[in-house]
Amino acid sequence: MLPFSLQRHGILGINARNLDYLFPNNPRQLYRLADSKLETKKIAESIGIPVPETYGIITFQNEVKTLPKLVKNCSSFVVKPGKGSGGDGIMVVKEVTESGYRQANGSVMKSDDLHYHLYNILGGMFSIAGQSDLIIIEAMVQFDRVFEKIAYQGVPDVRVIVYHGVPTMAMLRLPTKVSDGKANLHRGGVGVGIDLATGKTLAGIQNNRYLDKHPETGYPLRGHQIPHWETILEMAAKLGDRTEFGYLGVDIVLDRDKGPLLLEINARPGLSIQIANREGLTERLQTIDRALLKLSDIEEKIAFAQENFARD
Repeated sequence: MLPFSLQRHGILGINARNLDYLFPNNPRQLYRLADSKLETKKIAESIGIPVPETYGIITFQNEVKTLPKLVKNCSSFVVKPGKGSGGDGIMVVKEVTESGYRQANGSVMKSDDLHYHLYNILGGMFSIAGQSDLIIIEAMVQFDRVFEKIAYQGVPDVRVIVYHGVPTMAMLRLPTKVSDGKANLHRGGVGVGIDLATGKTLAGIQNNRYLDKHPETGYPLRGHQIPHWETILEMAAKLGDRTEFGYLGVDIVLDRDKGPLLLEINARPGLSIQIANREGLTERLQTIDRALLKLSDIEEKIAFAQENFARD
């Protein structure tokens, strides 16, 4: 589809996203806060947004040997680069065994191999700018089985685009075999549009191709109710309303015991969410611009989104 045709259909292109929404609304000096998962956790906790528990931080190479001590009381945990992106470098350990660390895909990693991976994280192999990094050791999210029939191995998450505190568009991201159990769309995960008014799923995409069923499980993607939908909208709206980020992607995961938890925020959220919802962002953003001065608090912003962006 040509650029002028995309505009006619209300599709927000990357240049328009940057020039009209990111640059004017996201102060450049704040990007480091969104790019750092540790700083994001601090922001979230300061405004009462729940996040996965942090077991420990590894900053220097001589601290790698402390990993067994950090996780000695944990049956499972997640290793995460502090400044990683796109899921790179993240390792989910589902069980600590005598032979090593059992990963989400069932393979067992020897202790020396895991330590080598940690050294690579510290060296910046997975960080956004290739700079030296730190390692976050945190609790593994317990898979909410409501998505069991439409996910492959990993943990799904919900991406919400928030504009000046108003939830604007959302999608469910589902792990697949191709994505190696990760929910990231660029790895081959499935994106499924969500009706903001009800929290029910619509149709999906994989590699920018429409699909109605999950490629591995074969179950229909449409019509699934996202649990805790009102809480998810409240968390996303709060992060957009009480921080200086005007345009933000908010990623939330569902824990079967703890409910919605913030995974991360993204100051440069991608645009594939429009394909998953089969609707452009431009009209919704312009609708918010026209009404923003009349929306005084989070509750009004959520109600406005659910009333104006409902799907048939």
